Order: sequence, then C-alpha cells, then structure tokens
Amino acid sequence: MTRVKRGNVARKRRKKILKLAKGFRGSHSKLFRTAKQQVLKALKYSYIGRKNKKRNYRRLWIVRINASVRSYDITYSQFIYLLKKLNVGLNRKMLSQLSIIDKAAFNFFLEFIKSNAKLN
Repeated sequence: MTRVKRGNVARKRRKKILKLAKGFRGSHSKLFRTAKQQVLKALKYSYIGRKNKKRNYRRLWIVRINASVRSYDITYSQFIYLLKKLNVGLNRKMLSQLSIIDKAAFNFFLEFIKSNAKLN
C-alpha cells in the first residue's frame, strides 16, 4: 500500500479550528489539541446562549408590561387574561415596545381593553 501524505488536508483542518479559537487566552488559541476542545465547548455554549437569549428577552418584556400595567391597578396576569378573552393578537414584544415608546397609545389601549372586558 502506498504512503499517503495528509499535508494540505491536515493543515486546513487544523487552521480551521485555530481560526475559530482566535481570541481565546493562552494555549487555548495556540495549540491544536486544547484549541479543539475549547472550540467544541464554545460552540456548545453559543448554541445554549441562543436559546437563553429568547427566554431572557421574553422575561424582560413581561417585566416591562407588568410595570406599565400596574399603574392602572391591574396585574400582568389579569391583563394577559383580558387580551386572550378579547382575542387581541398583539405579542409581548409589541406590547412592551408600545408601553415604552408611545405611552399615550398604550394607555388608550389599556382603557379600551378594561372597558370591553366589563361589557363581556
């Protein structure tokens, strides 16, 4: 069997990993073995982080809505219940933005929901 030299392929593979490890501290960015382990770990954490980011934003939106709604003597859970009851299709992100950017519109929207909830 003939000898196979893996020069180009091996170098490309190692360079790819070391490029991903750029910015890591010490031997984590210089030595291939440790860099490979750290890159795998970093990729795992970045995947988890993308999922956590969605959770964190949802929590932030809920806190903002709750703070805005409580000034009208209504809790967040009651507010969401009224939205579901009246089939309002606004999501939490939009409600949060509305409560921050356009307080007058949010107040009008809240009064509208409260008045319609009493009628039903």
